[in-house]
Amino acid sequence: MTSEIFAVDPLVLFTILVMAAGTYLTRIAGLVLTKFVTFSGRTEAALQAVPPAILMSVVAPTAFATGIAETAATAITAVAALRFPMLAAMTIGVVSVVVLRMALAVI
Repeated sequence: MTSEIFAVDPLVLFTILVMAAGTYLTRIAGLVLTKFVTFSGRTEAALQAVPPAILMSVVAPTAFATGIAETAATAITAVAALRFPMLAAMTIGVVSVVVLRMALAVI
C-alpha cells in the first residue's frame, strides 16, 4: 500500500522535469542575454519596476476576492514595494495581513 501512495507516473515525472528545465532555461537565458545588452536610463528604470509589478499582479486578486484585512494588507504591501526591496515588501505584507486578521477578529 505504501508503494502505491508514493508511486509516480512516468509521464507526470517527465512533465515535471521538462517544466523545471524550461523554467530554469528561461531564467538563465534572461541573465545571459542581459550581459550583452547595455540599457539606457529609461529601460533600466522600467526593468527595476518589474518586480513590484509582478508582486502586485500576484497579490491584487486576493485584495478583491477576500476581506478587509487582506485588502488593507494589499495596500500596505503596495506602498512597501515602492520603498523597500522585494523580500522586505513581501515580509511586510505577510506580517500586516496576520496582524490585521488578528486585530479584526478581536473587534
